[in-house]
Amino acid sequence: MAESEDFRALLESSEATPRPLRGDVLSGRVVALDTQGMIVDLGLKRDGVVPRAELDKLREEGVQFEVDQEVPVVVIEPEDKDGNLRVSVNQGRQQKDWLTAERLMASGEMWEGAVSGYNRGGLIVQFGDVQAFVPVSHITDLPRGVPENERQSRLAQLVNRKMGFKVIEVDRQRRRLVLSQRNAQKEYREKQKTRLLADLAEGQVRSGVVTGLRDFGAFVDLGGADGLIHISELSWRRVKHPSEVLAVGQEVEVEVLKVDRESKRIGLSLKRRQPDPWQRVAERFQPGQVVEGTLTRLAPFGAFVDLGEGVEGLLPTNQIANQSGIVEGAAVRVRILNVEPDRQRIGLALQGVLSAAASDEEAASPVPPPADDQAEAEYADGSADESAPEGED
Repeated sequence: MAESEDFRALLESSEATPRPLRGDVLSGRVVALDTQGMIVDLGLKRDGVVPRAELDKLREEGVQFEVDQEVPVVVIEPEDKDGNLRVSVNQGRQQKDWLTAERLMASGEMWEGAVSGYNRGGLIVQFGDVQAFVPVSHITDLPRGVPENERQSRLAQLVNRKMGFKVIEVDRQRRRLVLSQRNAQKEYREKQKTRLLADLAEGQVRSGVVTGLRDFGAFVDLGGADGLIHISELSWRRVKHPSEVLAVGQEVEVEVLKVDRESKRIGLSLKRRQPDPWQRVAERFQPGQVVEGTLTRLAPFGAFVDLGEGVEGLLPTNQIANQSGIVEGAAVRVRILNVEPDRQRIGLALQGVLSAAASDEEAASPVPPPADDQAEAEYADGSADESAPEGED
């Protein structure tokens, strides 16, 4: 009687166990790996079997499995000719990715990934084990209307670059997964900027790409956020416009001057990655030495003379008063009066104007003499020093 009841209970239990169907997505645990393939415990009457050929292909792609590892599988054949429950771990991984993609599309959440390839229509991105596509119309780093050959070149440059995307289409039946970089760009930049600001510190040296030039300086993308090189930090020599030093798209190495996490501003310097010319001034110039230079700027207290290598000296107003040819760009001969490397100052005396543009000479009027000796005194005591304006960061 007891044996009859045990058999009945076993039969009922067997009938209660769900029978897997082709296409079912199941989760199981790896119980064995051998020359025949992989055995997966699915909590059913029979274990699932993953063919060896599938494992070999995955291994070529760098995918490995271990005993006791949890894996998703898809039922390929509920019962093959040998009575095995044949499953695919590769399709199981892909189904898991499809579910993730559907969730991301429903929530609008951003996903980050690297570009793995491209074709005429856009970019290829590996979304787990599913190949996703980004149409050219949804790529922010690709200007519209460029010639076909240039477009292909620009797409090739994006391969291996990490980007932010949003899922805009999921079609499992057609195996179509479409992403948009454009829809995610603002959120991705903000996320990258937050990461970068947390990692940046004053004094660090970073590489970046020039993204814009303005009258007051140059913007550099540090890989998620733009920093500003103020015009006074572009070069040791005087710069009238950033285009004299940099070009959009140029790669540069900069030093971090200031990080304002509250306002999310980053101040950078290009000239501090270059040798300080004032460290060699004492070797180059001695009092009494006569040298040639170029007038770079006229000020109420005198005229600045470019002596080369980013070093400027000052001709006080009493040296140039009523002197013809004193215009910006004029070549002059000067005598060194004093050299102060620690204060970055060189006092000069005019020996003569060598040349100036004809139009400048005609338009220029003599520099009026100072009302008193205040200008020269100001230079002597340092009050006339023109320190660079504080840069925007």
